[in-house]
Amino acid sequence: MATATTCRSLLLAVVVLISQLCGCTAYVGVDGFSVEFIHRDSVKSPYHDPALTAHDRVLAAVRRSTVRAAALARSNHGDGAVSEVVSRPFEYLMAVNVGTPPTRMLAIADTGSDLVWFECEPRAAAAGAARPSAIFNPSSSSTFGHVGCNSGACHALYGTSCDASSNCHHPYVLVPNVSFGCSTSTNGTFVVDAMVGLGAGNSSLVGQLGAHTSLGRRFSYCLVPYTVKNASSALNFSDRAAVTEPGEATTALVRSEFEAYYTVELESVRIGNASFEHLSRVIVDSGTPLTFLDKALVDPMVQELTRRIGTGFPKVPSPQEPLQLCYDVGGPARRYSFSKSIPDVTLYLAVFGEAVTLKAENTFVEAQEGIMCLAVAPVTEKHPRSILGNLAQQNMHVGYNLDKGTVTFAPADCASSYNSLPVHG
Repeated sequence: MATATTCRSLLLAVVVLISQLCGCTAYVGVDGFSVEFIHRDSVKSPYHDPALTAHDRVLAAVRRSTVRAAALARSNHGDGAVSEVVSRPFEYLMAVNVGTPPTRMLAIADTGSDLVWFECEPRAAAAGAARPSAIFNPSSSSTFGHVGCNSGACHALYGTSCDASSNCHHPYVLVPNVSFGCSTSTNGTFVVDAMVGLGAGNSSLVGQLGAHTSLGRRFSYCLVPYTVKNASSALNFSDRAAVTEPGEATTALVRSEFEAYYTVELESVRIGNASFEHLSRVIVDSGTPLTFLDKALVDPMVQELTRRIGTGFPKVPSPQEPLQLCYDVGGPARRYSFSKSIPDVTLYLAVFGEAVTLKAENTFVEAQEGIMCLAVAPVTEKHPRSILGNLAQQNMHVGYNLDKGTVTFAPADCASSYNSLPVHG
């Protein structure tokens, strides 16, 4: 994992077509565009480790959850916004093209960040530092130039400075009119090509596309379950981000301590006829596998789930903190029986009074062979933010509309939502 990244120069680069922004575009049309949302453990990811079993990957995701949850509790500004983001875990990737002629790069796609940056030449890598798979060379692109110190883009960003030629120095470039960072030095062994922040702030890709294009500040994703092989998730922009599936539930985004985070108000949790009320603010995050909720909700949830699942499956110790409520479910036949014994968990959202239903695949995960554990953990001092993680969002079409200030959830078959798209170029 990288320990630090430093960046330089605010530049200006332009690409002619917005569709060039995405290097593995599945669909481009008048209604927007969709791209492949690649999970880090996918065989299409450079971070895929074939030596790991499916259960090894789940436990690694659990460990990343705790680190990510702690990172979301910290401000992005601290000792440097870019270092903070590089050193925290991620789950999904997307391909992008930058410059003219285009350089294809694989970027972290992060709903918890506003930053957009790329590895650039000239680089000053520390001894032993890993080299990214692709590096953008501004001097080889016909569409870039320095941004002045008096520009709005320079003043809008944290941590900018000016050189003797009145050029703005900060990790940002513009493509087209979309600012992104230029990282020129990275320490550590974990290196990525780029970061595409999809957060709620004005500096994110979504915010800037809305400000400078007709696409609007709208995007959505549909996350394929971890257990589904050879299927991709979809990331959609503009009108293609509309959530129209039956059973959709819309709620308002509420003000967050950190502008980048998509935050909703959770009013209560219901399991069958049992309801647990506790008003809390929850970050909706694609980058955290587990869900974290206040202890006032998790404790009664565990009790009610224990009662409803019954004694047909023996409880076993957790193989990894913070997993809890683990059961030995044996082979595939009993695993199916266990999933049928898990009741729906319904989240009642404040403001519009809508409800989001979590199925068994959203609430339990197979952490070891035949061992199923609750994928919901309590908020702690180390992980003080409530988070709706990506396991809870599997097989849901989740749409963010910053123009309206809403987020919408709907049950969906996410494996077919990407693969059914017509492929363009």
